[in-house]
Amino acid sequence: MSGILRNITVSPGSPLPLGANFTPEGIQFSIFSRNAARVDLLFFESELPDSKYGEIHLDGNLNRTGDIWHVLVKGLREGQVYGYKIDGPYNPEQGHRFNRHKLLIDPYARAITACTGWDFSKALGYDPDSPDLDLSLSTTDSTPYAPKCIALNDVRDQGSGFLRIPERDYIIYELHVKGFTFHKSSKVKERGTFKGLAEKIPYLKELGITAVELMPVQEFNEEDNANTDPATGERLKNFWGYNTIAFFSPKGAYSSSGCAGEQVSEFRDTVRCFHDAGIEVILDVVFNHTAEGDETGATISFRGIDNSIYYILNDDKRRYKNFSGCGNTFNCNHPLVRNFILDVLRYWVIYMNIDGFRFDLASILGRDQNGAIMKNAPLIERIGEDPILRNTKIIAEAWDAAGAYQVGGFPGRWAEWNGKYRDDVRKFWRGDAGSVENFATRVTGSSDLYQKSGKGPLESINFITCHDGFTLNDLVSYKQKHNLANGEDNLDGETYNYSSNWGIEGPDSTPFITGTRLRMIKNFIATLFLSQGVPMFLAGDEFRRTQMGNNNAYCQDNETSWVDWDLMQGNKDLWRFTREMIRFRKNHPVLRRENFFTGTAGAGKNHPDITWHGHEIDKPDWGPHSRSIAMLINGEYADIPDRESDADLYLIFNASLISRDYSIPNAPSGGRWRVAIDTSNASPDDIFGPGMEPHLHGDRYFVNKLSTVVLITD
Repeated sequence: MSGILRNITVSPGSPLPLGANFTPEGIQFSIFSRNAARVDLLFFESELPDSKYGEIHLDGNLNRTGDIWHVLVKGLREGQVYGYKIDGPYNPEQGHRFNRHKLLIDPYARAITACTGWDFSKALGYDPDSPDLDLSLSTTDSTPYAPKCIALNDVRDQGSGFLRIPERDYIIYELHVKGFTFHKSSKVKERGTFKGLAEKIPYLKELGITAVELMPVQEFNEEDNANTDPATGERLKNFWGYNTIAFFSPKGAYSSSGCAGEQVSEFRDTVRCFHDAGIEVILDVVFNHTAEGDETGATISFRGIDNSIYYILNDDKRRYKNFSGCGNTFNCNHPLVRNFILDVLRYWVIYMNIDGFRFDLASILGRDQNGAIMKNAPLIERIGEDPILRNTKIIAEAWDAAGAYQVGGFPGRWAEWNGKYRDDVRKFWRGDAGSVENFATRVTGSSDLYQKSGKGPLESINFITCHDGFTLNDLVSYKQKHNLANGEDNLDGETYNYSSNWGIEGPDSTPFITGTRLRMIKNFIATLFLSQGVPMFLAGDEFRRTQMGNNNAYCQDNETSWVDWDLMQGNKDLWRFTREMIRFRKNHPVLRRENFFTGTAGAGKNHPDITWHGHEIDKPDWGPHSRSIAMLINGEYADIPDRESDADLYLIFNASLISRDYSIPNAPSGGRWRVAIDTSNASPDDIFGPGMEPHLHGDRYFVNKLSTVVLITD
């Protein structure tokens, strides 16, 4: 030991807990590696690439307990920069890719250095003439180029706590931390950061959302995209961040106060601000793969620590099984990897007070160590039953890139992104044949997916748009995807979007097309907030954010993805409509039921909970050519303990190109009908506030084509 290590002392220490943890005696470092032959712990003078460093060699007899390598170091301070080098067999055919030349990130690191500008190309040793070469064999020392770990003393902040908002009251707003405020029109002081996001809380409160779902904030490398924009030649980014490398670490580039550990405090403070405002925080987490990619990728962490444990390998073990579409698949149901994932989730709950998680490509969490889908996947069950995570929301994207589609199939208390809701609602409003029956099932909570397993409507996360696909404006403005700027010849992104441009592809100023598009946007928004289940909508949809037809803007760290807040000026009426739809949903518990409708009268009731109608009373048209449906929801079945009954609601969805009179049935309560919503009307007559709804005169209502109407009783 020399240099910066002159004033420290070391002892074997303890194998647990893993990571860098502060004790009264010093900092305890522990890392798992079953197949390593040598482990060296490096300490750096600073986070700079050319920083001097010293090494501690961990003795296999003194510093190893089982598969855990550990050491207690006295004399270090908080903020110490460190990393590992691990040596062992390099035998890809057996799954081993140890490389003593690569500096490795501690999987349990609470923060890592290098806010921006990661570039592993110099350390890869890439040979363009040998594209199949196992690049993890490179002998180039990655130490100057690789990010380092930062030792932090985590102290739980008791001031934030948890809100535990009931799922029935959830309104989820999906956003990208940088993209939400980076545009100059955002008018925040700290654009593109956690602190900048907190500045927008008053806006979110006014809109009425109760939870934000943050796209990935665990550390990733935005520079790992080699594609270029064919029009400009500009290198593209990994903007979305679905390529995690440090699962405990908040992204330093999203911190306004620095990335030498400050990112942890800033993120925690941001969560506290949301909680103080009554808004929960959900993290989008990516455990299905890591940023190390396939055998041509960089050795950054897991590959160099114990490749055969952390990844699902092909039968020859030289290559990786790729159920994620990103080069590798995390070995989620290996017992050690399973424990790691649970430790990550617990950390974000205990130390960051996170309220829930959305799991990207969650079907991979249910694949065994050979890649087969398991019937009772241990990890999925343990996440649902873990006592620390017990009160958190857990949401599955219930599919993966290898063909698994399990919507309705996640066990226990898991909720799911309901991709069938998205598709069936889009098909109905586009006017597709045979779409009415599926639409009705989706609007009433998707009983076909969830009822058999004993779940209710609140396990369905309903959405029409999300980060992955068209924005709501583009859904009604483009028939085809326009992804050439992604540098993949327009081959990336979903081809089947169930969208319509309503006359002309792209922006248009024709009054008829412009009016139709606005009405369709309002129809989608109204449908979402009138549906049973938990609604989620995409940031900026409330004022027509556009990506100009790009339905896979994962690489666009520019105005394509940044929210342009100037659009608010021309779309204030739509913003108002969205806000009032949220308020309408909150005011009517019958729209937020915990149980499915039965279509029958309950005990002591004289009328069914729901009845179906068409243009005429009791004559719903379920045929393939039908384009409209109406439903009467009985307010007696509010299904919420603190409120025995609600107003009756009559919902009419007319996706046809024909305007016509609809007969209106008598309300079960005997009350008079009022017109609460009509998306064909201009603002402010498209939605009325409580008590302001005009009375219906007579027993018929003229419903315009392509419109949604809601009647409500006194």
